[in-house]
Amino acid sequence: MILRWITLALMSALAGVLPFAGATQGAEPQVPVLWDAKERLPKPDLSALPRLRFLTTTDFPPFNFLDGSGRLSGFHIDLARAICAELGVAEKCQIQALPWNELEDALQKGEGEAIIAGIAATPASREKYAFSRSYMQFPARFIMPKAKAFAEPVLDKLRSKRVGVVAGSAHEKMLRDYFSTVQVVTFET
Repeated sequence: MILRWITLALMSALAGVLPFAGATQGAEPQVPVLWDAKERLPKPDLSALPRLRFLTTTDFPPFNFLDGSGRLSGFHIDLARAICAELGVAEKCQIQALPWNELEDALQKGEGEAIIAGIAATPASREKYAFSRSYMQFPARFIMPKAKAFAEPVLDKLRSKRVGVVAGSAHEKMLRDYFSTVQVVTFET
């Protein structure tokens, strides 16, 4: 029950905060548009909430990292603070950095209320967690030595080539779905 209203609270805050995220850019909407800027969800009553602790890491700049003075910084940190402000719980807002492999265990133990990091939304993880709507997408990139670089179209040039990808990631799914002629080589993180 508590997870359900925290999820609702986070979605409500995201709906209120994210329309302003691109306000400094041009008037044209950026593609893809992942939310309706006019949608407003009702704010839940969080008066009984003792804290709202976000769990994250320090190793994924520009999203979450330690700046030059050792302070936790980045887009996810700013977003977590904006969510807390939008929900009116800034005084209860906490952000804790942990090693990546400890995030999910800490959430399961109740050491935090939400993870603000790139947990993959897989069928298995969706059974354990309530995910907010996506608020951003990472583009996939092919990386190779410059001496071996090839021109477009990439699909033709990759035919029968070995391509490495993180196992179980969205990029693996995309590679298998859209590049069926490549030899997919998966790696654990």
